Amino acid sequence: MSRRSRTLHHIQRRLERIYGLESTPNVVDYVRTAADGGRETLLVRQDSEYLEIALILPPGEPKPAEGGPCDLWFQLAEGVSHFVYVTERARTELPTTQLELELQAEVDKFVLLAHDRSASGPRKVALRHRLFERVAYLHPAGTEAGERYRMANDLAARFVSRLMAIPDRAARTQRLRRFYRAGQADKIHFARAA
Repeated sequence: MSRRSRTLHHIQRRLERIYGLESTPNVVDYVRTAADGGRETLLVRQDSEYLEIALILPPGEPKPAEGGPCDLWFQLAEGVSHFVYVTERARTELPTTQLELELQAEVDKFVLLAHDRSASGPRKVALRHRLFERVAYLHPAGTEAGERYRMANDLAARFVSRLMAIPDRAARTQRLRRFYRAGQADKIHFARAA
């Protein structure tokens, strides 16, 4: 198994453990490689009986970086987050929206890097700053996609700030699981209450 496949599998299993989910199909089986310069994209097609999914990911192997994960790792994490969320929502027969997918992926990237006990307060603050304040958007402000990504980022930042204030890991996990299972309106409410 390649490092890339191991990374994808590891991210998937961590998300399932953190959120207390049943095992989802192996994401590696649904991955296709994008052309050079391509970005992470989840393709979904649904009819009355079937859900078809393909996860398009940029080529390359994620390499450890001194300053933290690289852009490729973040794209892999976001793609796996989308995949797990869509398959879990399909399993539970619940709808989802593009905003929910983006909001959950932003939260998931933070959680994957900061939820364990080794993540100190200063490290979490630095990570929060990197993920939610030092961002560049591919889609311009004022476009539908641009506004969706900006709203997801803002809501995730607010939710994560509130989450960081919970000192007890079990209580944080409970809050994360409640947020994960919520629909779009409740996710927005949870985030804005921060």
